[in-house]
This record gives sequence, structure tokens and C-alpha cells, in this order.
Amino acid sequence: MARLRASLRTPQVVPALVILLQAQQALAHPFVYRRDPNNGTGARQLLAPQNAVPQSIEGLETTSWPSTTCTTITGWHTTYTISQIQDGQVQAPGFGPTSLPDKSVVTTSTSEALVTTETTIIEGVTVTSTATREVTSTISSTIEADTDSTSALSSTSTAVLAAQVSNSTLSSSSTNESSSTSLPSSTNFTTITSSTTPASVEASPTPTPSTSTTLLDVTEASTTVAVSTISSTTTIVVSTSVPDISLTSLTTSAIQTATVPVLTNTTGIIQTSLEAGGNPTTVPLPTSVVNVTSSLSLVDTSTLSNVVPTNTANITSITASDIFRAIATSAPPPQITSRGDHPVAQKGIQPQSERIGTNSFHANLFLADQAYPVYTFPYSVSWSNGTGQTGSYGMAVSHTERNQLAFGADEPNTGAWKFYANPIGIQSVVLSATQLGQGTKLTTDSLTSFSVNVNLTPGGASSPAVSFPLVQGMGFMTGSYHGSTPTVSSGIGINSITYGGALAGNAVYKYRMALANGFTWLIYVIPETTNYNVNSFTLLSANTVQGPSGFNGYIQVAKIPGGNSDAESIYDSAAGAYPFSTSVSGAVEGSGGSYSLTFNKTGMQTQDLLMFALPHHVESFAQSTANGLTSLQLITTTKGFGIAVRADSWTLVEDDLPIGMSFAPWRAGQGSIASVSSAATALINQVGAAELNQNITLQTDLDSMYYSGKGFAKFAALIYALHDIGGDRTLALTGLLELENALATFVNNQQPYPLVFDSKWGGVVSSATFATGDSGLDFGNTYYNDHHFHYGYFVYAAAVIGYLDPTWLTKGTNKAWIDTLVRDYANPVTNDPDFPFSRNFDWFHGHSWAAGLFASADGKNQESSSEDTMASYAIKMWGKITDDTAMEARGNLMLSIQARSLRNYYLYTNDNAVEPAQFIGNKAAGILFENKIDHTTYFGTNIEYIEGIHMIPLMPFSTFTRNATFVQQEWDTYFSNGRVNSITGGWRGLLIANQAIIDPQASYNFFSGSDGLYQDSFLDGGASRTWYLAYSAGLGGAPAGTKVKREDILEVEQETMEAPIEPKTLRRRVSGRRRSSTR
Repeated sequence: MARLRASLRTPQVVPALVILLQAQQALAHPFVYRRDPNNGTGARQLLAPQNAVPQSIEGLETTSWPSTTCTTITGWHTTYTISQIQDGQVQAPGFGPTSLPDKSVVTTSTSEALVTTETTIIEGVTVTSTATREVTSTISSTIEADTDSTSALSSTSTAVLAAQVSNSTLSSSSTNESSSTSLPSSTNFTTITSSTTPASVEASPTPTPSTSTTLLDVTEASTTVAVSTISSTTTIVVSTSVPDISLTSLTTSAIQTATVPVLTNTTGIIQTSLEAGGNPTTVPLPTSVVNVTSSLSLVDTSTLSNVVPTNTANITSITASDIFRAIATSAPPPQITSRGDHPVAQKGIQPQSERIGTNSFHANLFLADQAYPVYTFPYSVSWSNGTGQTGSYGMAVSHTERNQLAFGADEPNTGAWKFYANPIGIQSVVLSATQLGQGTKLTTDSLTSFSVNVNLTPGGASSPAVSFPLVQGMGFMTGSYHGSTPTVSSGIGINSITYGGALAGNAVYKYRMALANGFTWLIYVIPETTNYNVNSFTLLSANTVQGPSGFNGYIQVAKIPGGNSDAESIYDSAAGAYPFSTSVSGAVEGSGGSYSLTFNKTGMQTQDLLMFALPHHVESFAQSTANGLTSLQLITTTKGFGIAVRADSWTLVEDDLPIGMSFAPWRAGQGSIASVSSAATALINQVGAAELNQNITLQTDLDSMYYSGKGFAKFAALIYALHDIGGDRTLALTGLLELENALATFVNNQQPYPLVFDSKWGGVVSSATFATGDSGLDFGNTYYNDHHFHYGYFVYAAAVIGYLDPTWLTKGTNKAWIDTLVRDYANPVTNDPDFPFSRNFDWFHGHSWAAGLFASADGKNQESSSEDTMASYAIKMWGKITDDTAMEARGNLMLSIQARSLRNYYLYTNDNAVEPAQFIGNKAAGILFENKIDHTTYFGTNIEYIEGIHMIPLMPFSTFTRNATFVQQEWDTYFSNGRVNSITGGWRGLLIANQAIIDPQASYNFFSGSDGLYQDSFLDGGASRTWYLAYSAGLGGAPAGTKVKREDILEVEQETMEAPIEPKTLRRRVSGRRRSSTR
């Protein structure tokens, strides 16, 4: 890991950074960062025994108020130490005689109760506590505690508590399952000590902590982890539930304040490593190039008179009034057999007719333990399931600020952050019900690409206590209650709650909840009935607000950003309305297109619907939608500020679609370029003839859909270049017949791992995992990873074949097989019985997600933005060749949306104002997650890998999505002044092909051999020298007319590109290989 830093500044206190060192082999995150609580003030939770409600504990001062809601413990002190780090091990001595579990809830209602809690507080150490107590009434008690997980507990430094509770017997034990944490053998020796001391019962300002820092250098893959220690002050709060009779009704503006100092917790977890599950271990470039020993046998073209290319004259306009039209309605071709035993269960999913998106934002809710967050932007939402500071079983909504980011050490070449990530696990607000406890079940229904409905049902119950409609961009977190007793909790701590009165004709009741981190959240209560007891919500403790029993209605919460005086009134105008789903529609007319996101609204129809738009949305809003922009902004995790919009639907416009882009090199202002100099034509044919001697079958009939697809695309581009640019029909048709024969193996489903139709999830997947049990084979294809990458190459190759030989489209199941691949990754309708809508491309985010059925704490992710756009380009060209105008139009619109999204979130020019200024120097994102961006790859950290994965493959669309300004800045940052010459292998050829976008002459000189630098080893097995020659020549390296100058390229681009909105303007307007969490 890189040395972590945390930008956690507060006006008064220098923050401390705490790193949780976990076992090296621990799944998904060998290093986890935990942020200081209290926004960097150093306050931390205190470990305490919590097996029963204390009445008397030897050596401790306790205070009880039987008629009130709180019991506090003070005077308990503990110190813990990592005694030594040596020989690559963190030595963790055994526990002392007193157990220190993280949390326990004791509920007693008879004369005797037995509770056993098993909790891991330090990686590898399990603590078991038991408590038996006689009581005469029902009390639910919670003592919340935390430990600085960078430390192991030493038996010599752990305070021994002789706990003697009257009428109780307390026994504790601890089991040291693993007393060491593996670190590299070169780890430096250091000692870290941390202590915590509780505050007194009296309400008083939190004292300024003393903070000391010790760095722990871990030498592993040239990375370092920083470890800090803190001393701090805090209070333990024991909260108890109370009956309705003790709830109060406040007058407007009356304030309830916590009766004890607030227990704050802004501790979060940062995943600083890439999560396991199908990740790649090898570079995604095929390396084998198999040549045949005999000379190429040319076909007799006189026998192929019916093989005539379709008419692809440059067109400038398309008309498609509805771009979301079904591709096909029949089942996949019969050679793709069906099976229903996919190894991933549909956990908690209720039956529905619409197929479920495996790569959608809500997948964490039906994967693993269902507790990882889902990211709606700007909020994240997760099922607490008894964990975290609150111990609630409800749904937690979290929002983090930029000053809470953790970020990696500066990159050596640029000084930019290596990564940045938002802490997870902070329970800003939790909506729950008292009926929810152990045994609570989470189910989902109404799953679409944009939304999901989440239900929490008490153990043993048949209907949910509360439901949560989650929609991308939602302005409020909404909980719908079904006759249950609501609770609103916060793991940060509640300073006070203020009743704000009734709104919307006395239909909405408002509260302001001030949290301990200085931010205020609004609570809106909307009861179903008119006989609601006004203001029945009461602050019970510094962590919990409780409402009346038998409540029917819904509760909404939203965060007020700092420094925005209009935010509250904007929220007020929309409270009571919320979306339950979203639908998308679109059309293309001429050279422009538009799409609309319609939010299906429920609740109070008279209230405005408030949704948050991302930067790429705002840039493309139609004026009618832009009129709804407000001054309310919340920072999102990875996509700049979300801006609140009052509107039931958005219309977004893309004015300059790449309609005329075909198979030839393409540049804005010039269109497709199939004419090059005569010298270039001769060289293209000469090199092409040599490369056709390679064995096409041996480079395509592989056990990987990804590598096979790349092989097909390689030869398709080569054959096209020979036909349309080289003008050698004989060579081209000779290669074409070989390519058709090779693809027939896959169409007939006779490849090493045939495709199967997965009837459980709805998709065509590789049978590799079914055959081997290895979920990571072929980049996790069986688990729906990377389908658009894999299948996009096949679709492109088929489009080239269908262009050169239209008769191929009518033979057998050729077209049906390719259509099936398109339906799998880019299905345009929601009522297809076999495939979900738009598995990969996210119409809200404007790009695709590659990760499939693998749970991830950081949400969905995608690595290769260029293979993403390749998939869209492929369906554009397949639609063009098959006369599917809706598909062709949709592909054009998707490319335009992706170009906009990529320049905001993936490919950073120097004036990018969306991502943190400290990160854009990296130029390319690396891997974009919903919750973090990591400037790396799954297969290595070489800069040519990180930047190059966003180049591959170089195709006509590359100049559209990778504009010359960006390419020039990226080149100057990493590869200029001869630095590219130090790069070897296929990445060298890729980088030089990319150079053609800004300096086609230099690129052509390289591939033509005129500069003396070219070697065949600089081509990877998925690229051809023939295509690179045609590409660089067409872009200006060897044009048919006047040569193109670099400065002319940049000038034309500036004239044809739509300028992004300036930040100031925006403010004025709105006041066998593994690859899983993938590329």
C-alpha cells in the first residue's frame, strides 16, 4: 500500500490518522484505514464491559436514573500496546482476564436471562462474553465500545476489571485464535502505544486530545503505510427504549438536547487494496502470434462475385424516434444450451418479471452478507444488521465530505495522489424500527437498472416493518413504515433535535437533527392518517430518536451542506415526494440526439420532486431541465458535486453525434478517412499479406472469450484495412473467408468453453466456471464480469464481416448469435424475457460498470474506459450493417454520452474541475469505483499499464472519446522526450498508435520502420501492424493530400468540441486468469 494520508483538517485540531493493520491474507483488504472520530478531533470510543446493565461495578463510578433513558459509566481507563514488530510479525500477546467485546445488547424480561456475544475486536482475536442476570422488568441495554484496531492488547497493559454486579453474575473469556498479523519480513521495528480515558458525566466541551504519531514503514511493492496513535476522551452511553407514554410533544422550535456528553463516531474504513474475486494476474494483452509455414493461398475472387460490401457512404444524419426498440424477442440460438444452477444465489430477491441487472448499483444488496453499501449519489446506503456504532438493524445513510478523504502517497512522476477513497461504515443516520433486531431479514423487490425497493422484516414476521425505495440520484433517504415503531439513530452522535413545525398543509412534520460533527440533517415525518399525534418523536439518548408505535407513513432524511442558507427551504419544498423508479427514453434526429430520465414519483404529488444531478448531466441539460437547477449541492464520492434539481424528469441533449464514423480512421471535422498516400497503400498491403500468414484459428479458438474476441477484432480490422484502404480485394477476401470459418466455431458453440444461457440471472456466460469451479476464469465471465469488453470485440468483428460479405448475415444463426451477445450486454428493453435491460451501460452515470456478481465495499467499478466505448462503437456499427436504425442511433448516442462522462470522471485535462485537484495530474483514472478512484490496474502498476488500459483498442472512436487536448497532456506528462522508448512489449506499440491522435507523422514513421525503431515485439497479439499503419496514415501520417500538422489537429478539435461549463459559470447558474472487480 502507498503511504496513506488523510485530509481531515478542522479549524481547531490537527487530525490523526489511524491505520488498521489486518492479516496479510485477509480477504479484500490487507490494510484498512480507520478515520479519527469527531471529524479529526481525536475523540475515540472507549472499550467497556457491556454484558449487563451495570448497577455497581467495583472501581467504577456509575450513575443511574431509573426513570430516565440513560445510564453512563465513567472512571474506566484502559491502555493497550503493540509491544513489538519484528521478523515480519506483529506480536500480539494474549488478552488479560477481562473480555473486551465490541458491543453487546442484553434484553431481559424474566427472572433470569443468558446472553452470549462473540465479537472480533482485533483481526484474528475472538472475544466471547456471557452474562446472567435476574431482573423484574424488561430492559434493553446497549453499551457501545470501540478499540483502536491498530493495536493488539497486551496482558500487562490491559486494565483488569473485577466486575461485580448486584443480582448478576458476569463471566468473560477470550480466545486468541491468531496472535500475529503477517507483514513483510523487511518491516521496521517500532512500538505504538495508545490510551483512552472517559469524560465525566457532566456536559462539557470535549477536551482537545493530545496526539502523537509514529510511522510504520512497510516495505512491500514500494509502498508504505503510515500509522498514528491518539489519546482521547469520550463517554460511554447506555440507551434504553421507553414506552409511548413518556414521549413528549414539543412546540415549534423547541429543542431536545442530549442529557450526557455525546458519544461521537466518525470512524470509517478505507479499503486501500483491490478486492479479491476474479481479479486478473496477467496483462490483458494476448502475446502469442502463430504463423503458418506455407505461403498464403489466395482465393479466386471471380468465384466470390456475390461478396460485395454494403453501402457505407458517409452519412450525416439518422432519424430514430425511439432508440429503445427490441433487438429480438426469441430465445438464444439452440446451440447455446440453458442451465439454472448458477453458483451465485439470488439472496433475498423477491420474484419479479423483469430480469435483474447483475452489474447494477444495487447488487451488494443481494450478494455476500447484503451489508455492503450501495451508492445512490450523493448518498451511500447500507444495511446495519446489528453492526456499527448504533447497533441498529435498520438502513444507514451516509454522506462524506472531501476533507474526510484518505489518499495515497504522491505519484513520483506527477506529484498527484495515487488514489483517493471515502471512508465507509460511518452511520450518519439510520432509519429503523424497534421491531427490528436479531433475525431481521433483508429482501428486495422491483429491481431495475435505476432503482430497488428494500424491505426489512423482523425475524418470524411475514411482512416488513419498514421499506426503502432506493433510486439513483434521490434527494432524500425515504423509509416507508408499516405499523411499526420508528427510530432514527446516528453513529456520529446527536447533539440536539429541534421541532420545525408542520409543512405542506400540516401533512409533513419537520425536525432538525444536529449531529456531533457539526452538520445538521433534516427529518421529515409524513403520517398516513390525519389523527397523527403531532410531534411524537423524542430524543431518547445521544444516539437515538424514537417515534410512536403503530406508525404508518414515511420518514425522509437529508443532509444540509455547510454554508448554504437556501438548502433547508429547498428541501422543505420537496419533502413528502419521492421517486420509486426511473425510466429512460431517447431519440436521434439529424446529427443530434437526446434522452430523458423520467422519475416515477409517489408520495405528495403537490410537492416538487428533488433529485441530484451529476456534472455530466448538468452540462447537457436541455434548457427546460436547467430551469429546475437549485443552489443545493452535495459532494459525491467520486463524481464531484451533485446538484439538486426540481423536476419530475430530465431531458439531456447531445448535439454532435459521430454519425458519419464508420470502420475507417475518423477525426472530427474530417469524418472517416479511407484515402492515404500511394506509398502508404503499398506498405499496408505488403504488411497485410505477411500478417495474414498468421494462423487465425490458433489466435481465436481459445479458452477465453476475452482473448478470442480480441483475436477476431484484430483480424477484422486488418482485413478491413486491406479492402478499403489498401484496395487489395483479393488479399482481403482471402482473410475474410478464414475469419468466417474461425468465427463459425463460436457461432456453433464448439469453442473450448462453450457459452451457456444462465436461466437464473438471465444471460449468456462462459461455461468455464461451471466446468472448473473457478469463479475467476476468463476475467470472471461466468459471474458477469466484463461482458461488454468480451462481447464487444465479437460484435465489431461480425460487423466487419457483415459489411464485406452481406450474405454471411443470412446464413444459419450468424446474426442471431451476435444479436444474443448484444442483448446480453446492451439490451435496450426492460421486458425481454431472457436478458436484463442494459447490463453494463449505466444511463445515469454515463458509462458502464464492469464488475458483476462480486460484492464490493467500494461499489461497482470499471477499469478500461476505452473497451467500454469499444462496446458502444460495436453496436453502432452492427446496427448500421444490419439496418437496425434504433441500434445504430443508440450506439451513436451512447458514444457521445461516454465521451462527456469520460472527460469528467476518467480522462483528466488540466482544467478538470470535477475530481480533486490533487488527483487530476494522474491524467487517467486507473480504476474508477463508485466510492474511490485508484490510479493502478488489476495486473500491475507500470504507468504504461495504467494509462494504456484506457487506450486499448485504438479504433475510429478513439479520437472522439480521447480528445487531442487530453492525449497531448497525457503524452507530455509520461511519454514525451524519448521516454516512450524505454517501454517494451506490446504496450510500446499501443502507446505509439495512440500518439497518432496528436502526432500522426511520428506514429506512422514508427510503424513504417522509417525511424528505425519498430520491432515486431512491440505488437501485442491483439493488434496488427497493418491496422496501425492504416490508422496513423489516415489520421495524417501519410495522407493522400496535404500533411496534417499537430497544431492544426488541436485547433480543429477546439472548434468542433463543445466547451465544458466553467466552474464559475456553473456556480452562477446554480448558486484462467483472474479479473473480477474489474477492468
